[in-house]
Amino acid sequence: MYVVAGATGQTGGAVAEALLEAGQRVTILARNEGKASAWKSKGAGIAVADLGDEPALARALSGADGAFLLIPPDYALSDYVEDRRRLARSMARAVAAAGVPHVVLLSSIGAQRPEGTGLILALRGAEEEIAPAARNVTVVRAAYFIENWATVLGTAKANGVLPTFLSADRRIPMVATMDVGRAAAEALLHPANGKRRIELAGPEDDSPDDLARILSSLLGRDVRAEQAPLAAVVPTFRSFGMSEGSARRLEEMYEAINEARVSFEGEGAEIRRGPTGAAEVFRGILGV
Repeated sequence: MYVVAGATGQTGGAVAEALLEAGQRVTILARNEGKASAWKSKGAGIAVADLGDEPALARALSGADGAFLLIPPDYALSDYVEDRRRLARSMARAVAAAGVPHVVLLSSIGAQRPEGTGLILALRGAEEEIAPAARNVTVVRAAYFIENWATVLGTAKANGVLPTFLSADRRIPMVATMDVGRAAAEALLHPANGKRRIELAGPEDDSPDDLARILSSLLGRDVRAEQAPLAAVVPTFRSFGMSEGSARRLEEMYEAINEARVSFEGEGAEIRRGPTGAAEVFRGILGV
């Protein structure tokens, strides 16, 4: 039996789907049963446990052959990085108490860096806390999610502008959440012996300019990438309800990406590229 966190989201959902398709027994971790009820009809069990509830999480993990874990975002937090580390520390104690034989942990490109990467530091903290607690662990460091662009595709469709805080002409690794989920499920089915790190990107690196060209073809209209100044990050995301502290961490992350400080570590990792590119992801989001 495999326990999957985050199954009501895209990445965890892809992990659970892949495991069920492989004929495995799956238990979905959920804060409340209602949010995960659709998984029952797919044959999955549900364990009601908040990731921060150490005893409940340990009970849910007990007897599992493996678990997929992630750190859920909460951008209303004033000190995002430290709060998520505290959550990871609590999760680590639950993992140790349950004796989970193998954990697959979702992390990020750039998580090897100890400073200067903004929000990614929360995932570095998760690696440092959770990896030592598991007997065997696979850390999946994923590239920038292609699905992160979903919120601005409507603007591209309506106005022909793809807004971004990333350097418009700089190609960076990106990956579809579907491919992350499949890689994580495969890792669960073929456990690590000790510590393993998978660095995962899509079939090719893309720049915002590249994505604009893809959208031009899909939408049948001219689309151009428009790079906004980093000084606009904090006020923009504060207007969406993000805390001041989280918004400043996000600004730092964009700056680190633009200055090439966010990169894969390489040495000692399994380097993989998933098959799903931006065009396929955008078709699904836009329905074209």
